[in-house]
Amino acid sequence: MANVDQGGGPFGAVVVKDGVVIATGVNQVTRTNDPTAHAEVVAIREACRALGAFQISGCELYSSCEPCPMCLGAIFWARPARVYFAATHDDAAAAGFDDRFIYNQIQVPHAERSIPMIQLADEESGRPFERWVSRPDKTEY
Repeated sequence: MANVDQGGGPFGAVVVKDGVVIATGVNQVTRTNDPTAHAEVVAIREACRALGAFQISGCELYSSCEPCPMCLGAIFWARPARVYFAATHDDAAAAGFDDRFIYNQIQVPHAERSIPMIQLADEESGRPFERWVSRPDKTEY
């Protein structure tokens, strides 16, 4: 509510570890001109800094709304133990935050998406992955 009163979006999130809030986040998309600054992503970034890690294993994420597709992806990469949410994606859609089109676009062939995605592959395209696989000292995630 406070974020809305300050001109931000109606979304908030907290990350909790062992019953203690270690990070908070509110939607900062318009405030920071950053389309990735959703509450969950902001909270995950802050939690990772607090933990000194790139994952929030053993933590719980609480969100004011069911995560959008981008936040859902970030959550799976961050690997919290569980996620709790209040409002649903239908509630968000009713307020003008409808992300169904993103879920629908995943099923559309790359070049036919509303933002066409064209692969520019050549003989070098796979080399970074080959190098990654061959590194014995890599940090897997």
